[in-house]
Amino acid sequence: MTQEIDLKQFEWQIVTRPMEIGDYEAIVAMQQRCFGNMATWKREQIESQLRIFPEGQLVIECDGKLAASSSSLIVSDDDQLEWHNYWAVSDQGYIRTHDPKGDVLYGIEIMVDPEFRGMRLSQRLYEARKEICRQKNLRGIIIGGRLPGYHEHAKDMTAREYVDAVMNKSLYDPVLTAQAANGFILEGLIANYLASDVESCGYATYLRWNNLDYLNSARRKRFRRSVQQVRIAVVQYQMRRVDSFDEFAKQASYFADVASDYKSDFLLFPELFTTQLLSLIPPQRPGPAARALAAYTPQFLELFTELAVKHDTNIIGGSQFVVEDDLLYNIAFLFRRDGSIGKQYKIHVTPSERRWWGVTGGDTLEVLDTDCGPISIQICYDSEFPELTRMAVDRGANIIFVPYNTDTRNGHLRVRTCAHARCIENHVYVAIAGCTGNLPFVDNADIHYAQSAILTPCDVMFARDGIGAEANANIETVIMHDVDLEMLRRHRQNGTVQNWNDRRVDLYRVHYKVGNGERSV
Repeated sequence: MTQEIDLKQFEWQIVTRPMEIGDYEAIVAMQQRCFGNMATWKREQIESQLRIFPEGQLVIECDGKLAASSSSLIVSDDDQLEWHNYWAVSDQGYIRTHDPKGDVLYGIEIMVDPEFRGMRLSQRLYEARKEICRQKNLRGIIIGGRLPGYHEHAKDMTAREYVDAVMNKSLYDPVLTAQAANGFILEGLIANYLASDVESCGYATYLRWNNLDYLNSARRKRFRRSVQQVRIAVVQYQMRRVDSFDEFAKQASYFADVASDYKSDFLLFPELFTTQLLSLIPPQRPGPAARALAAYTPQFLELFTELAVKHDTNIIGGSQFVVEDDLLYNIAFLFRRDGSIGKQYKIHVTPSERRWWGVTGGDTLEVLDTDCGPISIQICYDSEFPELTRMAVDRGANIIFVPYNTDTRNGHLRVRTCAHARCIENHVYVAIAGCTGNLPFVDNADIHYAQSAILTPCDVMFARDGIGAEANANIETVIMHDVDLEMLRRHRQNGTVQNWNDRRVDLYRVHYKVGNGERSV
């Protein structure tokens, strides 16, 4: 790999968008694959749904192919609603029962094409429905959920017993289990909900999700402060010998699954945790070994792109060696959950990296857009140069991710101390992730020391000691913390100290390049 790697060939395109009438044929084909002999939507039903409540009809595309869809309408909350008939509330699928002045969103269908199951696309659709509730100030979501696994147990247990078994995890139902995992509360069981649903034996669950942002018009203000919450997960990764790339992939997949289970927005891996793949390469001098490790970059990109999409989590995949134009770079990749990829070259190369591996430094600081706002990635040594964070914050970054790899406590403390300083100087959150464990006989990567953390500014509204979460030293683990971007904004305006606002730009500035232009901050 001697030229700059083309990330487009590894990207997936996952798009959640409004449904269009042009999707009709694909929707019907997907219904047939999902529901077998059950009746499919008629064209006039989809036309009616799109005419009456277009915001409530959504689809997900994967690389241009329809992969999932969701249909809903707004109704008024009613104590008797749980005993309704599906065809009555959905108006035979025409949703003329939609009430723009109602107070709850009613979900009439979510489906995921069997080809794309296991990618948590239903979670994306449920989150999109929740966002509709927040935007329209609705009390929440009500759904009548299918029980497609019940027919296999109907001879042995009642529907109530089956639902109880699913809720206590002794049985698995592909629909109810997913709904419970997405925050829906079981409130009842409906008989004769949809007679044609033979898999559910006509039954459905009555489930509800409550919108905590709901503001009753009778109230003058919310009782809960405004928040813009982002959940960060950090892997403190133990280095170990592996016998195959698949074994490495299983370890990475495990941590992605954990982050997804906790609904993390970001998952951060350490710098060069891929060096454990050197155990697959015959022993050789560090320089050639690093270039041999770079040969795994295509597999690495394919793996982490799939993990980010499948687990609906933005993943900062530590860093990996890449050879471009015969130069060796240390690059951190951002794998977004929509399937796209960004990258950040390590800019400052340590004397050890230059001497042992022959690494060349990059020339550009990227500020990477995500669905949780702009972020910056600073690989290990880069975090020890305050100008980079100042440049990143000037361009909108609120969270700095620092994958690092150090061999001693001294090295770790350099990264940790500087990372926390960046929080205070620039009013940002900084997450650091390091490696632990040993790689015997791997030069310059044989021992590791880490105590990963999620750090905050030091002020009364933030975590004590400015530490949102912290791992025990040298133990493989995952730490998580919710950071509030709204709190960060208020801190910049009204904090006990306001370092950003109080900079003496009349005395000093950072002058830097951005693309073909220049900026000063």
